[in-house]
Amino acid sequence: MSFDITRKGDALKAAAQGAFDELPIFDPDIERASRAYIEALQAEKLKRQVRYTYERVPYYREKMDALGVSPDDIQTIGDVRKLPFTDKSALRETFPYGLFAVGLDRIRELHASSGTTGKPIVVGYTDDDMDVWSDCIARLVQMAGVVPEGNAQMAFGYGMFTGGFGLHYGLQKLGCTMIPAGAGNTERHIQMIQDYGTTVLIATPSYAMHICEVGEEMGYDWAASPLRVGLFGGEPCPPGMKAEIESRMHIVCTDNYGLTEVMGPGVSGECLAARDQQHIAEDHFLWEVVDPETGEAVAEGEMGELVLTPLDKQGIPVLRYRTHDLTRVTTEPCACGRTHARMDKVRSRSDDMLIIRGTNVFPSQIEDVLSGIDEVTPHYRIIVETVGGMDALTVQTEIRPESFTDSFEALDAMRRRIEEKLKGVLLVGVKVSLVEPGGIERTMGKAKHVEDRR
Repeated sequence: MSFDITRKGDALKAAAQGAFDELPIFDPDIERASRAYIEALQAEKLKRQVRYTYERVPYYREKMDALGVSPDDIQTIGDVRKLPFTDKSALRETFPYGLFAVGLDRIRELHASSGTTGKPIVVGYTDDDMDVWSDCIARLVQMAGVVPEGNAQMAFGYGMFTGGFGLHYGLQKLGCTMIPAGAGNTERHIQMIQDYGTTVLIATPSYAMHICEVGEEMGYDWAASPLRVGLFGGEPCPPGMKAEIESRMHIVCTDNYGLTEVMGPGVSGECLAARDQQHIAEDHFLWEVVDPETGEAVAEGEMGELVLTPLDKQGIPVLRYRTHDLTRVTTEPCACGRTHARMDKVRSRSDDMLIIRGTNVFPSQIEDVLSGIDEVTPHYRIIVETVGGMDALTVQTEIRPESFTDSFEALDAMRRRIEEKLKGVLLVGVKVSLVEPGGIERTMGKAKHVEDRR
């Protein structure tokens, strides 16, 4: 069996429940490798990468010397725990090129974060880095059901952000035709989908939802559109939003995971057999899951903070990068036939936890409650402020057009019902503010759900 992209979403999803022994795999030898082979490959690459980093990056040489660790001490994948952690502050302290292992004459491309909270994170790619990056992307988009003949429309901005160019290169490597539409002009995106026969849409989930809504307002028939697959990234995609986009746009939506500091998108991707997990490209990344408080490893399958060590980076090697993303990882083989470890999709970060009157609250908990309420859309905003010396939590949630009413009593009953559901899950009092349809601002990039005014 192979996935034919000419089938619409429901058929693709049905196929995902069938036999997987003939699924197309981008690199069968590595994606179906034994656990022993994967770990042996990781050990050899780790030894090489640590020595390369120690010899070329003074920052890491000083850190390792301070710990009394030399490259010779790294012989197994377990020895990675002898190495120092890295976090975002290291890249800011060494801005712009302090962590680079090669001269700029070997760097073919620079990317960077926005720098809105301080100095930007700057990363560089050699020719070999670009090859690895595009390989990882080609692998994950094929997992999502994309085929070489697809027409892929980019709704990410191109700029310094890694998402646009990363997906572009990987889709081209697979053999797709790229439509570099970029961000913005939603009506034009919809017209291009129809005019150019777009089969794959690359966007943040919040912008894909906006494209869907605008298309419906224009009278566009999504069921008859050529779109087949949505490739989402840049922000978490709540299950409720994902299900709604699939239902309304009649496509299969998949998430991928990555971060600028270790490569960009391409670290892991969702196959059609395990929709709530993502396969890690283990031949290129050594993963750990640690207790976010102690930094100690947790048992396989337990929730913790994901730590990544890229095994092939030449331009800017990074050791034990603390992502602050919370997940769990399993090495059990997948029904799709791939043997690479799977991580749960990241819904929360250790640093996005809100402490409200001594209670830990994650935005993902609020998303999950709202996704189970038929009367509201996936669009919401969380506002935290101090009122009378106490923390106050307000959740603004948008009413669906078909549920909107002029009846104060009906709206008040809806509001109180949502407040009770949220309080039952969060264990803290919540004020709910109902917003009229379309009242929460849409965005072309990452949606900002939390406003902490304290």
